[in-house]
Amino acid sequence: MTTSSARPAAAPAAGPDAPTTEPGSATMWIVLTGLFMAVLDFFIVNVALPATQQELHASEAAIQWIVAGYGLTYGAGLITGGRLGDMFGRRAVFMTGMALFTLASVFCGVAPNSGVLVVGRLAQGVAAALTAPQVLAVLRTVYSGKAQARAFSMYGFVMGVAAVFGQLIGGGLMRADVFGLGWRACFLINVPIGLVALLLAPRFVPESKAEVKSRLDPVGMVLVTGALVALLIPLIQGREQGWPMWIWGSLAASAVLFVAFFAYEKRLIGRSGSALIDPSMFRDRAFTAGLLVQLVFWMGQASYFLILALFLQYGRGLDPLGAGVVFTALGLGYMATSATAHRFAAKLGRQVLTLGGLLTTVGLVLTGLAVAANGVEGSAWWLVPGLFLDGAGMGLVVAPLASTVLTRVKPQIAGAASGVLTTALQLGNSLGVAIIGVIFYGAVSAGDGPAGYGHAYNVSLFYSAAVGVVLAVLVQLLPRGKDGK
Repeated sequence: MTTSSARPAAAPAAGPDAPTTEPGSATMWIVLTGLFMAVLDFFIVNVALPATQQELHASEAAIQWIVAGYGLTYGAGLITGGRLGDMFGRRAVFMTGMALFTLASVFCGVAPNSGVLVVGRLAQGVAAALTAPQVLAVLRTVYSGKAQARAFSMYGFVMGVAAVFGQLIGGGLMRADVFGLGWRACFLINVPIGLVALLLAPRFVPESKAEVKSRLDPVGMVLVTGALVALLIPLIQGREQGWPMWIWGSLAASAVLFVAFFAYEKRLIGRSGSALIDPSMFRDRAFTAGLLVQLVFWMGQASYFLILALFLQYGRGLDPLGAGVVFTALGLGYMATSATAHRFAAKLGRQVLTLGGLLTTVGLVLTGLAVAANGVEGSAWWLVPGLFLDGAGMGLVVAPLASTVLTRVKPQIAGAASGVLTTALQLGNSLGVAIIGVIFYGAVSAGDGPAGYGHAYNVSLFYSAAVGVVLAVLVQLLPRGKDGK
């Protein structure tokens, strides 16, 4: 159970089909603002990198950390961020994260050199790790029944819009060059959005926290953060560094730290202590199978966005805005299914995820056929049908998957469970980018020019399309219904 202390809210009614007296849609859209900013800044920065490097005279290492630093602190802090929301109040931690994210965005937007910008990106990641788990936790605890299903659909809708349209938004800001800000607008756009959310949250977002009092678990926080950092750094830096020995040592250290973390948490619970993560949540089939599906699904998304952007800009010669326009086809497909995905899920159950995974595979195969037939000379619009289907498949997975995993989780650990679920997303992104980077750059031939990028794109599609098939198989591990069978 949870306790609420802010208007307008009442305790959610039990049962998926019971009448609801949850807050109105304002609550949902305010917390989804935090999700939008966190996801957008993962993707929009790629558009700003060339201009950023030129103006700040940044080294290649600094440019890598402008991208990787955000993902590192974001992914490593999610579990801790979720637990803090359970303990101190999800609205309070959400607002803290939003305030820090807004300030860090200002820091990035006025950065005089690349070192300051890297620090700002690290701070943005920490802030996103505080904010993102509270979004799912609030949707899980203040809504129920059909209202909750719609809230989860909107969660998936907003996440996809931020990810898919990030390049278009960034390209548009760069082209508009508002007030001569150039690349800095890609960071400063967060400021008015964050301020509006901070002003409205106290009025419209109910406060909720775990009813059972608990204490911080500093040892657990150090162990899991260390394990995630030791895992993420090799995934982020491995390919660029040529996979030196320290990378493998870091991965081995990560495994040791994860084992130590779960052993410590189990022992702490045995002593009636306040564990960062209750290992019992992993005994729930829907939760563990859902985490695996989440990991695999996101291994295909950020990685595909990467090779598509590289192909469009280096193979097709499009500028960031032109590439963003092509991405719109993917976004339109996503929008066509994500907002109503809960209706498909109500009819198809877990198989809505299977349908989504197979649709992405069909869409990617169509894009590959278009590239094989037209190379880099024909119209880029031949990619549109495949991209639309890929986006539609994504829309059928994102929200139903989050709902499947979290609706069975007890409200008092909703924040911790949300943190674990979002961590799987970040790990999937990093692992997928690491794998496809090896495939794509291994297939690019320096002497082939733009055509080499077309070849590398099609070679990489074998991985991307296979992810959809594997996802469809793994979905069968999920329980058929809410009874867990």
